[in-house]
Amino acid sequence: MTPKAQESTGPSLDERITGALVGAAVGDALGGPVEGYSADQILERHGGRVHGIVGPWNGDAWRTARPIAPYHKGDGHVTDDTLMTHALVRVYDRVRDHLDAYAIADHLVPDLMTNPRWIPELETETIPLHRVFLAEKWLAARLHYGHVDPREAGTGNIVNCGAAMYMAPVGLVNAANPRAAYAEALDIAGAHQSSYGREAAGVFAAAVAAAAAPGATPDSVVAVCLSLAKDGTRTAIEEVCEAAAHHSDFESALTPLREAVTPYDTVGADYRAPSLGARRPSRLHAIEELPVALGMLLVAGGDYRHAVLGAVNYGRDCDSIATMAGAIAGALGSAVPEEWSKPVAEASRLDLWEPPRALAAVTREIFTRDTERRRAHEESFARLGGPSCSA
Repeated sequence: MTPKAQESTGPSLDERITGALVGAAVGDALGGPVEGYSADQILERHGGRVHGIVGPWNGDAWRTARPIAPYHKGDGHVTDDTLMTHALVRVYDRVRDHLDAYAIADHLVPDLMTNPRWIPELETETIPLHRVFLAEKWLAARLHYGHVDPREAGTGNIVNCGAAMYMAPVGLVNAANPRAAYAEALDIAGAHQSSYGREAAGVFAAAVAAAAAPGATPDSVVAVCLSLAKDGTRTAIEEVCEAAAHHSDFESALTPLREAVTPYDTVGADYRAPSLGARRPSRLHAIEELPVALGMLLVAGGDYRHAVLGAVNYGRDCDSIATMAGAIAGALGSAVPEEWSKPVAEASRLDLWEPPRALAAVTREIFTRDTERRRAHEESFARLGGPSCSA
């Protein structure tokens, strides 16, 4: 190893993977109890901004207050964002190679349908399919029961952040190679989403991969996202990040970021009463969650605590926004506060550090396999008369 290769490059691969996955889960848990409400409603309900783990919005009535979602959101419970992220890690652990849409049909869907696990928000052990929401139940309907080609199964689903919210493992498996992460996530997400929902999955995976590169910064992560993103997703990220550049605290950024993303968001002003044009395919629009997560990352200067709290207090789909902001900040190497991670793990009855250990081992195996495949290609290309590459 050369002296240059021995130079410090910041957090190790294992540390970045751990930071991203634990960071995503903690952000998810903090955002869950205030999901669906506006920044002003959160301020009124909690008598100020949320600065850590809080209880359910409706107190002891959490089970009956919203019959469509009888979930114990709050008190450190992770939501379906984390359940799906951990499920994808298990698929990587089983396949031990890059994934595609067929891996979702062959491995992820059976995992969701047949393997009971502790579901924190339901306070019981059951199959994860009973907790995931409608856009994720679509996976079972289309792939298990409908036998649709996995590469096309996402077409027709409501267009939302459902696929993007669990794509952090794709970025980590492709650490420091955002273009590869983008392509792999787009393939995987084809089984789940279409249009800007699928595009966001690719860009979020690329953001995590870019954040895991030595020397990465919030600005470099956003630059990578802008180099890869297409259509409304690219424009929304550009506009939100331009607005974020004028702020260094999340309080002052809450309204400007919402105003910047509004032209690209189809849901509308009232998150719980979506507009008639909500969640339909479009080349002009974007999911709200990813641009705002990137914006909060810039506002926070990459600091995990600041980025996640900004995402949480933004409201609306803030568990997913905080999941994404937490994953990217964690991959950059910003520490996840133990006063959050330990209570979340205990309350959710999850070992938040086991999935990172498993994914780190798989990531190294995949890199070795990629290297062997690349060298075989180089050798074959050289024998065709192309330029040879040095070892």
